[in-house]
Amino acid sequence: MQIGLVAAVLLSCTSSQTRVAETATGTTPETGRLLRVGTSGDYPPFSDAMDEAPGFRGFDVDVASAFARDMGYELAWVRFRWPVLAAGLSTDRFDLAMSGVTVRPDRSALGRFSVPVLESGAVVLFRETALTFPIGAVAHGGAHAASDLDRPGMTIAVNRGGHLERVARAEFSRAGVMTIPDNAMVREALVSGAVNAVLTDTIEAPVWRKGLDDVLQTAPITQDWKAYWVAPQNEALSRELDAWLLAKERDGTLSRLRVAHFGVGNDPPTAAPVGALLAAIDERLALMPWVAESKRITRRAVEDLAQEERVLAAAVSGVDAAAARADVAPPNADVVRAFYRAQIEAAKEIQRTTLGGPVSREAQGTDLSDVLRPALIRIGDRLAQLVVAVHEDGSATDSARKVRDRLRSHGLSDATVSEIERTIDALSSDD
Repeated sequence: MQIGLVAAVLLSCTSSQTRVAETATGTTPETGRLLRVGTSGDYPPFSDAMDEAPGFRGFDVDVASAFARDMGYELAWVRFRWPVLAAGLSTDRFDLAMSGVTVRPDRSALGRFSVPVLESGAVVLFRETALTFPIGAVAHGGAHAASDLDRPGMTIAVNRGGHLERVARAEFSRAGVMTIPDNAMVREALVSGAVNAVLTDTIEAPVWRKGLDDVLQTAPITQDWKAYWVAPQNEALSRELDAWLLAKERDGTLSRLRVAHFGVGNDPPTAAPVGALLAAIDERLALMPWVAESKRITRRAVEDLAQEERVLAAAVSGVDAAAARADVAPPNADVVRAFYRAQIEAAKEIQRTTLGGPVSREAQGTDLSDVLRPALIRIGDRLAQLVVAVHEDGSATDSARKVRDRLRSHGLSDATVSEIERTIDALSSDD
């Protein structure tokens, strides 16, 4: 069944031209029709290297092929290693990365994320028989808590340089963390008994557990978005990709590919207007501790009323421009201002909380004017596009309520979360 589904979806993708290169060269999407896509080839079912053409297979490979075919691009694959992913994007080795990339603040500061295509969470795989201590009782939901494994004598392997290494170092202070440069070899370390456990995610875990009947899985540690990471200068490509992903979520293409590669769809769909809007809000709020640390160093105040008015005016203008590009009527300006005002109040709440605590070593030292504000403007460009999409879609309420816990993960008050939710509903119902 799975092979048949993949084949059916890919029948429409075979007309796009594809080539594989360690370093692809040629014109960029702004001046030609070559699309250079970075992929790891070591992260099934997103990206898996093959010996035969076209060189890679997986969910993101199929999405890239379909996008290239529909938009008329020649597709060139550029393989990267996770520790140098950011360097590859920053030095123009490829136009975007499509390889199960996780949305993170440090990556938002360096590029543009697309609307999300999947949600995932970090999990630990382990053999209870390999443990030297009794593990706690099964937690609510039928899985052990990962915190039970954070003990001396425990060794947890993880892919070096990727998102999960950061999770491992943040979550496991007493257990040993072993980083392995080849993601495929992380699983082998568990199989061979070289380590007690490995850190993976809810998408990769079913692949790794095949044939390992005695391996257990913890409850998820994190809530993550998977999206495509576009070089910051590729604004036109980013907008084109987002519009295409929204359309393919709407017509069922992304759902069929998810079922083919992961065995399940995505409910609610992440590339639908409301899910994508909440992901953009989530991404923006995740940068607020970084903004706060920059203000701590420069002794800037959290509240800058003049700057807030400039942001609100730019937001309304941006939504109007996005509506014009989509050839639709924009939402009411007062409704748009209320939505962005709620974002500003949430941002200030997070900044004040951050400044009331110890200095964050991860977030400190990033320049507000040169790095963070440009990143926020890039996210704002996507927010404007999605505000228009939510307004046109007109079905925000139920989806927003299903994922509002995302906003609470930032430590926001119930009143702040409710106001954001109310303004999203207003965007949807405004006519």
